[in-house]
Amino acid sequence: MAIITMIFRKMAKNRWLQLNLWLGLTICVALFSSMPLYSHAILQRTLFKELQQLQKDQNVYPGLLRATTSVSGGRSFETTHSLIQKAERYMEDAPRRLGLDSQAFIVSRSTQSFRVLPADASDQEKREMTVSGSFRTVSDLEKRVKIIDGRLPDPKRSDGVYEALVTQKFIIDLKRDLGKELLYTNKDTGDTIRIIPVGIVESKQTTAYDQYNVDSSNSAFFIPFEQFNHDFVDQQGPLKLSVLAWQYSLDYEQMNIDHIETYLAQFKAMTTYFNTRIGIGNVEMPAKNPIATYTEKKDKLNLMLWSLYSPVMFMLAFYLYMAANLIIDRQKTEISVLRSRGASRMQIMSVFLIESVMLGVLALAAGPFIGVYFTKLLGASSGFLEFVQRASLDVALNSLAYRIAAAAVAGSIVLILIPAFLATKVTIVGHKQRMARMTKLSFWHKIGADFILMGISIYMLYRFNNQLTDLKKLALDPTSIQVDPLMFFMPAVFSLGAGLFILRIYPWFIKLVFWIGRKWWTPALYSTLLQISRSSSQYLTIKVFLIMTIATGLFSANAARTINGNMEDRIQYTTGSDIQLSVHWDNDKPPPPPPGAPQAAAPEGDTAAAAPKVVTYTEPSFITMTGLEGVDSAARVFRKDDASFAAGGQNGAATLYGIDTYDFGKVAWMRGGLLQYPLNSYLNLLASNPKAVLVSRSMAKQFKVKTGDTISAKWEGLDSADFIVYGIVDYWPGWSPLPMSGDESDPNVRLPNLIVGQLPYIQNHLALEPYEVWIKLKDGVGSKVIYDDLIKKEIPIENLVDANQLLIRSKNDPFRLAINGVMTLGFVISMLISFFGFLLFWVLTLSSRTLQFGILRAMGISFRQIIGMLLSEQLLTSAAAILFGVVIGNTVSSLFVPLFQLSFNASDQVPPFSIVRQLSDYVQLYSVVGFMLAIGLAVLGVRVSRMKITQALKLGEE
Repeated sequence: MAIITMIFRKMAKNRWLQLNLWLGLTICVALFSSMPLYSHAILQRTLFKELQQLQKDQNVYPGLLRATTSVSGGRSFETTHSLIQKAERYMEDAPRRLGLDSQAFIVSRSTQSFRVLPADASDQEKREMTVSGSFRTVSDLEKRVKIIDGRLPDPKRSDGVYEALVTQKFIIDLKRDLGKELLYTNKDTGDTIRIIPVGIVESKQTTAYDQYNVDSSNSAFFIPFEQFNHDFVDQQGPLKLSVLAWQYSLDYEQMNIDHIETYLAQFKAMTTYFNTRIGIGNVEMPAKNPIATYTEKKDKLNLMLWSLYSPVMFMLAFYLYMAANLIIDRQKTEISVLRSRGASRMQIMSVFLIESVMLGVLALAAGPFIGVYFTKLLGASSGFLEFVQRASLDVALNSLAYRIAAAAVAGSIVLILIPAFLATKVTIVGHKQRMARMTKLSFWHKIGADFILMGISIYMLYRFNNQLTDLKKLALDPTSIQVDPLMFFMPAVFSLGAGLFILRIYPWFIKLVFWIGRKWWTPALYSTLLQISRSSSQYLTIKVFLIMTIATGLFSANAARTINGNMEDRIQYTTGSDIQLSVHWDNDKPPPPPPGAPQAAAPEGDTAAAAPKVVTYTEPSFITMTGLEGVDSAARVFRKDDASFAAGGQNGAATLYGIDTYDFGKVAWMRGGLLQYPLNSYLNLLASNPKAVLVSRSMAKQFKVKTGDTISAKWEGLDSADFIVYGIVDYWPGWSPLPMSGDESDPNVRLPNLIVGQLPYIQNHLALEPYEVWIKLKDGVGSKVIYDDLIKKEIPIENLVDANQLLIRSKNDPFRLAINGVMTLGFVISMLISFFGFLLFWVLTLSSRTLQFGILRAMGISFRQIIGMLLSEQLLTSAAAILFGVVIGNTVSSLFVPLFQLSFNASDQVPPFSIVRQLSDYVQLYSVVGFMLAIGLAVLGVRVSRMKITQALKLGEE
């Protein structure tokens, strides 16, 4: 009990130090616990978004589960009936086995097809009419279909006549009106079935999850469900069953990634169950493909999260070690006294262990809940330090989060106990000797940690650059190369090594400055320079900490901006403008032959290949497109990917662009620096002559084409037209200069070629063919406005690419969310712990120098001079460390950010990868650091002003 009392008193005495240590532990626990929470939440959201996108793209309800089976005719009726009953019970239990609520359940059945004839059919109709149909039914028939003429069938009719519903197409094929009797006669038994169509039906517009498609059942007689079961399922009727189907619409919003294995296992079990049990079976579940890729996504996302978190973890570990070291330094005298008076190292360590465990338990109690907040903060991030009003992530604490948090606490306790363990080795005499030798080299400099860390990081950088070179040469998918997670950790290692190296040299610089101006320095500055030069190891921790904070913050900012910027640039460049759409053109092109149909033969005696038919197109009104709601500008852009050209006696293939130069300049997107001159300069050049064209650099090199040369171009079935080369370009909106495979610098690799000319000249001298319409939207106008107007004006769209929608989809990608969220969180945490670490160090340093300041005040140095001394000390330590951090951060960004190209497909990386730096990030970083220095200096000034000289002098008499 006495030791517990002593521990509480010691913790109360150092409450501010313990509070800082607890804060670091709590943030550490929060950060570690947020990893599994974020991984789970973002994968859950991704699954939900993918299922929503599936419904949007394919018009299929994501919660659909459909089991269909034919009915084999090789069994007895009793056996088949028993199998059907078992299948009914099996499917009724499907939602429970999957753990999802059923929103709708549809059972449909049909018999074999049979030939029907009108009861009043003429002899000619009996010979020529070949209309076949089958009895079909669906549960809750009256709710699933819409009657457009007639009435519902009467299931209680007792004269042996089946009243049925038919589709409009089927009644036309039967050439009879509603109410006319139809007959089917079994040739083997002579039995006759009488049918009377009493209503015409079509698909009913119901909810997205409760729909039955009637249009696919054109040749069917729909009868009530109970009647069908009574006559064809429960009894051996005159017709055999053909197809059975059970269709569920399950609530896909309840799908949880924790039950992915259950969904896949149940799908496999259903497929196995219906495989040849009743007949040939098939099970459909549209959600299967998205959920099947979950495991791979989970592994990749977890790897990326650990990699992205690693620099922040490194910073937290450094903070905890620094805080623990400062606390132990404050207690070293007490520890050495205890050791000198006979206390064992184990007894002293037990005291610090109990303290650390108490702080760890408190951190474990609060940390996971802060981790939930961190996770929601990550989910709201749409870019680096950018937040949107996105639906919050569904976050719930789980056992895995607590297990990881407990492991983090255990590791942190070990980290905290290291300085205590080292301190217990020193006696009171050794402690006083060490205090007198503050100028000796630090342990890290003695072992050459700076050279080791820089060597490791430079070697890894060399390795990654070789991987990157191979990736570009072979145009490989980056997934084909195993990206080492150390790629994300190496910047922190390099920053630490570079920081230690600079701080190895910096004390010598301070000594040089002191020696040069030793005759002119004021007493305050003289004392400051002497203090820093003689106690360099005292300031090492805070300077390394600040360097790491600034360098890591800048790297995070530049890495996130670069990844986001290059993703967005690729989408914008590939699309070319805000919206790219193709409208249907009326033409005289013959319809394609059905699958399996023989190809039309060439006329006899025609030995030459038949020339392809030149299709004539009718151009739709372009003015209609410019007048769409929300359109700022629109341009006609003709692209022919399979054009050919002749230049300098050589022939080649090229992509031919035809544009209206003025309109194109208003809608096209082009990143600065890709062309030698601005895009509009090339457009002005092109507009000066109808025959003028721009050609790609690849074409100029391979075919020795230069400005002023004449070339000809055409495509299949046309005569060529002549053009004059007016300029050479490396890039063009929507066109990729990269080869499909191989290294573009290899002379044997065939590069794509480009020709850009004026659209009117191409249409007049070659042919009028469909072009695309590129649209630039008005500022602040969303895509929905133009979509609604296209529907309203009934414009037939064949293809539409919306850059804004692609950007939104890219921002919702789980890996991009992880990068933006974690780097934003890392930046915020780095700044936060840097602020507390800064205050902690300087407050403790000031407290330890109370005697020094008291003596200076007693010697007549004014309070203003002491503040000036503190200010100059801050400039030469903290401000210098910040400056070093900026230099190292920019260096790290230049060296390591390009490695993020390994996350992109080399064949898609157009425009080329470039490092993006944004001024606002630097402003935010410098603002936080400036605020931190100002607050720190203010706190130090207040503490110095409250210092009592007499107490300091009495302290010196001890």
